[in-house]
Amino acid sequence: MKVSSRKLPPRRVLVTGARGQLAGAIADAYTGSADVLAYSHAELDITNAEAVMARVQADRPDVIINCAAYNHVDRAEVEPASALNVNAFAVRGLARAASESGATLVHYGTDFVFDGKAGRPYTEEDPPNPESVYAQSKLLGEWFALEAPRAFVLRVESLFGGAAARSSIDRIIQALASEDEVRVFADRTVSPSYVVDVASATRALVERGEAGLYHCVGTGYCTWYELAQEIARVMGKRERATLVPVSMADVKLPAARPQFAALANDKLGKVFPLPSWRDAVGRYLRETGQAV
Repeated sequence: MKVSSRKLPPRRVLVTGARGQLAGAIADAYTGSADVLAYSHAELDITNAEAVMARVQADRPDVIINCAAYNHVDRAEVEPASALNVNAFAVRGLARAASESGATLVHYGTDFVFDGKAGRPYTEEDPPNPESVYAQSKLLGEWFALEAPRAFVLRVESLFGGAAARSSIDRIIQALASEDEVRVFADRTVSPSYVVDVASATRALVERGEAGLYHCVGTGYCTWYELAQEIARVMGKRERATLVPVSMADVKLPAARPQFAALANDKLGKVFPLPSWRDAVGRYLRETGQAV
């Protein structure tokens, strides 16, 4: 088994989950500085440990960045095996491949590992308390990832942006652009994360950070209703926007969601400070031509 202590710009980066919004941002962050080997699920099924090991041995990457995940929060309640296979056991296979090849492993976690009862932003030192199958599978994945000799687990939440923009935030933007009604939680608090910022932070950590667990989110926090208000303001839709505040208690969802899910990013800030969520939302809307 090889042990990597690499803190140099990587020459070869293997990315899984290539069709997702985060994977595209990761590829863009390394364009021109490293060979990016990005694989979709059809090209590399990460639940096949033998295929993963063979691919890593053939490609010999310096860094493996796992952007693949089972993100069907509610469906996981009735498909626990699928969630565990992708979010946990597949990560164990990636960690073993990284160990054998000496590669650095990057894996992304989630705010859902917390129960949302703290009432203040969670730090990396806070004990997790997952309350859904999805959250449990993601926490197991964190533990497996950290078994690699040099591994980074970056917890992200409320991702938005990227070429494959399919997030809840992107749907809010689309609804506001069409002047449709937007129903949003007024009592669920998050720290929105722009995929471009997450990708930049990922690269910075790999090249000059200490391995371990980080919260990789925009600075600050807001409710979903406050987030929708800010998006409407930047888009010049505030007067015409129909924002309907909804309580979590009024929506019966199969899987539990943490109510106060904000994450503190102070640890990340010592290596790569991220701007506020308002700054990130504004940049994204300007970059996509949707800001006034």
